[in-house]
Formats: sequence, structure tokens, C-alpha cells
Amino acid sequence: MNHSEPARTATRRLRSTILAAVVVVSAPIGVLVYHSLASQSFSAAWPVDIPQGDQNGPPGAGGAVPGGVTVFDDETPSVANLAPDLLAALRRAATDAADDGVEFVVNSGWRSPEYQQQLLRAAVSKYGSASEAARWVATPNTSAHVSGHAVDIGPTAAATWLSTHGTEYGLCQIYRNEPWHYELRPEAIEHGCPPMYADPTQDPRMRQ
Repeated sequence: MNHSEPARTATRRLRSTILAAVVVVSAPIGVLVYHSLASQSFSAAWPVDIPQGDQNGPPGAGGAVPGGVTVFDDETPSVANLAPDLLAALRRAATDAADDGVEFVVNSGWRSPEYQQQLLRAAVSKYGSASEAARWVATPNTSAHVSGHAVDIGPTAAATWLSTHGTEYGLCQIYRNEPWHYELRPEAIEHGCPPMYADPTQDPRMRQ
């Protein structure tokens, strides 16, 4: 037996202990930094902070979403009431994204007309005018959320994954100022997603 082996073994153990301590200490820091960045990228511009999970009513009421709801949740109305073809595409994408370690969280999906109106009032209060609020929140008569044809996906990693791969499933970002907002465009699978509108005020559907 080589007399230097116990020394090397002790050194390895010491290194392992130090490495473990570094990982334990740095992991919470990394989580805090990640959540801080996610919060900045989504909630800074969005009225009532929907991309962090709806907080304006009891879970499920009118489309309010408790935190942590995924696209596979069949019990929450905001998910269950999405258009079937949109929900199916989301679940196919989410299944593949999971292979990359990415989880899709539904921060907002279907909404009742009453809940949409509540969000619109909140946006007017935040931005000071109906015209500015319209850049972020549609009326109940025009919202794709109310019809079940739109979903807001988080966290940032999921929206980023969709921005790269969503076309393969017909899932397209519609508004340049809303990187979380996705709708189904089946033709995108072959022809690519259509050009994005700068914001909802540029969308002809919002002028009905």
C-alpha cells in the first residue's frame, strides 16, 4: 500500500466537503437571482402582475390563476376552458420542453368577461388612460383570453423556449411587447409565425 494514499483520500474528502458547502450556499442565491430576473422581465410592464400568477380573486374565479398551475391541470378553469386545439398544442410543447428541463406554468389563460373587465380597469388605473391601457389589456369583447384562444406562459425560461420552438407546434407570440402571450396559428407549422404586432392596439381584432 502506498503511504501517500491516505493523504490523497483525506484531500479528496476535504475538497468534496468544500464543494458541497459552496453548492449549498450558492443554490439559494441562484434561485433568488433567477426569480428577480423573471419578475423584472414579466411583471414590470404587466398590469396587476398577471405573469406571476393572478392574484385578483379566489383560485379559479373567473379565470384567476393560483401560482404553479401547469398546462396539464384539468381542474383550474383558466386551463380547462382553453380552446381544445390550443390546449393540445400547449401540452405537446410542454411535454417536449420537459426533456430540456423546462416547465410551462399558466399565468393566465381563459378569463370570464367580468374578470377581463376587472383587469382592464386595473390597467387604466395603472397607466392613467384607456388608450395606454389598451396596449396591454383588451376589452372583454375583443380579448382572445375571454374566447379561450390565448394563454400567458411563464416563467421566463418557458417563454424563451416557446420563442425558439413554438412554431413547431403552431404556437406563436402575437405581440412584441408581450413575450408571454401565445396563441395557436396552425399554419405556422409549415409557413412560420406571422409578423408580430407591436402591441394589441395594432391588432385589427382589437378594433371591433
